[in-house]
Amino acid sequence: MKLSAPASFRQIYSCDFIRTLKRLWANKFTPTGTSMAKFRMQYLLPVLLAHTLPAFAWEAKPLREIAVYPERSAQAQVVSLNESRIAAELAARIVKLAVEPGQRIARGALIAQLDCRDYDLATERAVAVTQASDARAKLADLQLARALKLVAEGFISKEGLDMRSAERDAARADVAVNAATVKTARAAQAKCVLRAPFPAIVLERLAQEGEMAAPGMPLVSLLDTSHIEVRAEVQEADLAGLQSARQITFVNAEARYPLRLLRLSPARLKSSRLAEARLRFTAAAAAPGSSARVIWPSPEMHISAELLARRQGKLGVFVATGKTARFHPLPNAQEGRPAKAEGLPADSRIVVRGQGEL
Repeated sequence: MKLSAPASFRQIYSCDFIRTLKRLWANKFTPTGTSMAKFRMQYLLPVLLAHTLPAFAWEAKPLREIAVYPERSAQAQVVSLNESRIAAELAARIVKLAVEPGQRIARGALIAQLDCRDYDLATERAVAVTQASDARAKLADLQLARALKLVAEGFISKEGLDMRSAERDAARADVAVNAATVKTARAAQAKCVLRAPFPAIVLERLAQEGEMAAPGMPLVSLLDTSHIEVRAEVQEADLAGLQSARQITFVNAEARYPLRLLRLSPARLKSSRLAEARLRFTAAAAAPGSSARVIWPSPEMHISAELLARRQGKLGVFVATGKTARFHPLPNAQEGRPAKAEGLPADSRIVVRGQGEL
């Protein structure tokens, strides 16, 4: 649809012609067979109104000047990659639980102390057995050295020498076995003290002091604060915009937190059919577990809802070309919302005033 901007009646009719019409209005002259009232209403009034009213005009501006970049958003939650239940690895009585729910602890902080007396004794026994085997191994080395001299002098047989050699090898093997036993005992001894594997927030105490712990029994629940991410549920249509967005922000009632996109899941959530996006804080992080919205500006030019017009059931804008304006429909436009400037170059001249009369 092409429309031309109407010219002013002041440009069409000369001043002399207008003065003549005014005189006709004032005089009683009428064409033959026409009453004065009918003549004034049908012939003179439209011309005089057109002369006295201002000429209609529209105004257009380049799309790049009037484009808006509306914010897109998605529901999001701060989550930790690790929410761990720290369990005992030994059967022992709990002597001390050193943490409380809600407490922040550093990596390596003491969580629990188990009664380690039995494991201390086992380590001492293993060390003693190892020392005894070391002594036997040294004796076997000396006996083998003497046997070598006696064989050279012919006092013992070759079979006797082989026996001494075998005894020496067996003694050395005992030393290696007992050394491994010591390492095992010391490893068990170390498990009597449970420490935080990462900086964390204590979520829950799952055991009490004085209880008997068993291997695999959880004692506390920890939330890792060193691996915090934001989990957002994004509409399919917003995925491309989120990937190309230069600024992404987590916004809650307390503050705004800058983010960067880590990854987009190729799968879709069964319940909502939305895509899951994972983001990470680039500076300070919001509290784990908090929910809010992730927002980002659309990278594509949009046209504000005030400039949209509806023609023949379609929403769109008027684009000026020279002194004419044509209607350009926007297929995905919605009433009351900015519309994506589909099919319009940045230098397109968009009618910004007067489009309602075109």
